[in-house]
Amino acid sequence: MARQQLLGLFLVLAIMVAVVWGDPSSGCDQDRQDMIRECKKYEGWPAEPKIEPSEACCAVWQRANIPCLCAGVTKEKEKVWCMEKVVYVAKFCKKPFQPGYQCGSYTVPSSLGQ
Repeated sequence: MARQQLLGLFLVLAIMVAVVWGDPSSGCDQDRQDMIRECKKYEGWPAEPKIEPSEACCAVWQRANIPCLCAGVTKEKEKVWCMEKVVYVAKFCKKPFQPGYQCGSYTVPSSLGQ
């Protein structure tokens, strides 16, 4: 009986944690929407040409939770967003990625970071 109660308590606790924390990337939904609205035209494929982003795009970069956004980057999203351009825009907006930083499956090379 005690084992079933312990298992039930664990299950309730796990559900509570999932509800409170949910998807790790869901805490930055507004940042994601702002990034799509203001920066997509500077960060989408093809890789060239690289265009200087707008002030509005840079403002999004300055306030966005980048680790949260990167946690939500999937292979499918990398088909839409050119990660080389994302790194370029971040650097232009004075919020560069550190070399070796992992954003989705993309690792920032030392030649593109800072």
